[in-house]
Amino acid sequence: MSRYRNLGLFLMLATLWGAAFVAISAGLSYIPPILFAALRYDIAGIVMLGYAAVAVDRWRPRTGAEWRQVAVGAVLLIAAYHAFLFVGQQHTTAAAAAILVSLSPVLSTGFARALVPADALSPVGIVGVVVGLAGVAVIVRPDPSNLLATGIVAKGLVFCAAAAFALGSVLTRRFDTSLPIETMEAWSMLGGALVLHLVSVAIGEPLEPTAWTHPEAIGALAYLSLGASAIGFLVYFDLLERLGAVEINMVSYVAPIVTAVVGWLYLGEVVDTATLIGFGLIAVSFCLVKRRAIRREFGHVRSRGSSE
Repeated sequence: MSRYRNLGLFLMLATLWGAAFVAISAGLSYIPPILFAALRYDIAGIVMLGYAAVAVDRWRPRTGAEWRQVAVGAVLLIAAYHAFLFVGQQHTTAAAAAILVSLSPVLSTGFARALVPADALSPVGIVGVVVGLAGVAVIVRPDPSNLLATGIVAKGLVFCAAAAFALGSVLTRRFDTSLPIETMEAWSMLGGALVLHLVSVAIGEPLEPTAWTHPEAIGALAYLSLGASAIGFLVYFDLLERLGAVEINMVSYVAPIVTAVVGWLYLGEVVDTATLIGFGLIAVSFCLVKRRAIRREFGHVRSRGSSE
């Protein structure tokens, strides 16, 4: 029963996060990108903070190291990641964005090894990173004669989003604190929302509240803030404790499939052959970079299965 429960939650998380890219594309028709991201985390941050106040023993950071950890999460995991993603997704498909973001676990390993020279990548790991970047190149398909084409720049921004998230994931783990992950996420969401609001004002995004009241805009914002963020992170926390980081990272490679199907049904987006090939290369790169951890996890899964 435990295996079925974990599988059900895993598929639920993949669906919540995969469909989120489609909700972003839908909402961008009505709300400017940076403001849209800020509004998402205004709501999600408040909900997550309420959950942290009930679920964990410390609902706010106390030490300087904990506040610095939150600041890194706010700037990189929330503000930078979503600013690049939402701006980039204005001119690329939801499926392509989801696939590019799925490179984050590979980039996280690369950043971790770069910041900790003692943990240098093995030759196979280096090949894995190169294969992943090749997958990005296949999806982006840069034209040397027109590198500033709208589609190329948009996909490049989504790649920057994946890199920001990967770097933030590594840096937040480097802080030796006992801050509960729920508390860190809640305050990072609120801090990131504040940064996004400041950026939105600084670049002069238009404020047209009448457009935000369109049913599709309300639905997209509600889904992103409550479904993908609040409920999605609660499921993530539960699975992280039960499965571990390696298995939960696999959701990055199931979510794009959901995105492609929902994007086709709701937005009429079609995934081309190059995008599928790029996705395959990125998935292979994850297996190469994480091969030892995957081998260990499968061993644990088999031992758990035999004991049950």
